[in-house]
Amino acid sequence: MTEPTLPRIRPEIAALPPYRQGRQAGPDAFKLSSNENPFEPLPSVLEALTRTAPINRYPDATAGALRARLAQRYAVDPDAVHVASGSVSILHQLVLGTSTVGDEVVYAWRSFEAYPSLPLVAGATGVQVPLAPGARHDLDAMADAVTGRTRAVIVCTPNNPTGPIVTSAEFAAFVARVPQDVLIILDEAYAEFVTAPDAVDGLAERVFEKHPNVVVLRTFSKAFGLAGLRVGYAIGHPRVLDAARTTGIPLSVTSAAECAGIASLDAEDELRARVAVIVERRTRLVEGLRAQGWDVPDSQANFVWLPAGERTVDVAAAFEAADLIVRPFAGDGIRISVGEEESIEKVLQVAATQAPA
Repeated sequence: MTEPTLPRIRPEIAALPPYRQGRQAGPDAFKLSSNENPFEPLPSVLEALTRTAPINRYPDATAGALRARLAQRYAVDPDAVHVASGSVSILHQLVLGTSTVGDEVVYAWRSFEAYPSLPLVAGATGVQVPLAPGARHDLDAMADAVTGRTRAVIVCTPNNPTGPIVTSAEFAAFVARVPQDVLIILDEAYAEFVTAPDAVDGLAERVFEKHPNVVVLRTFSKAFGLAGLRVGYAIGHPRVLDAARTTGIPLSVTSAAECAGIASLDAEDELRARVAVIVERRTRLVEGLRAQGWDVPDSQANFVWLPAGERTVDVAAAFEAADLIVRPFAGDGIRISVGEEESIEKVLQVAATQAPA
């Protein structure tokens, strides 16, 4: 049988591997591969979902009720808020809105696994800047990498998958070095887990007002536990966010996601109490792993990083043999999400058998 003639695909897209989700876990395993919140949804959030608009009707294309609630929360105009199906969707929209063939997008590496695809899909070129010692962003080197072709820079804090934060002082110095016509995307998907007092907080510090070229991203997927509903938001200058609204897929935020987001904000005190539990588990994991000899960076997210290097695949296999599904990055390290209480000691037990000599 002859092969059919297929439509021509851009070579760079054909060569680009699709985003690889953290592996799913069986019924007896702990899924520690996707940085999800291990707690079940709050009853008030589940109850709110029963009031969602009928599924035979389209959602509000602007997610207006959630935008209004977020605008009130952060004391901004609703046009300074953009809601989409996860913060990664907004990343795609902003890069599409700013970058094309001949342009560059700068980001740290290793960082969020979806970043390399963003410029490629837009036809632009990604510029990867290696992390500094301690698995931290090297903002000086990132500023040095900005050229006349740079259209956007992505700063992930806490950094996924390694965990360290960018400080307020570091970010202020970085913004001062980046031209005002270059978009800076401050990706704060894990901000709610941060306890470091010197960490940048793009919303509390209102960096988007001081610097209109900065957009701050947040999500309901992690601390708020709505990963399965896909809803994230951005705060920034309305004209910048118009680029995201223009390039976004219409009607991508469902009524259920919008309703759950509002209910989660109503229940924030309960959710913050759960975050405190996760932070305490994170502290135990980091301290336990370091006591075994692992060089674990200072994680401020809901995961920890094992720099296993060339042993990464073998170490990950040891975890999976013990029904602990982790996220390996071959040749580099392993990201382990902070999961259920019962998983903490089990992670430490397996890690002890694989600890560096």
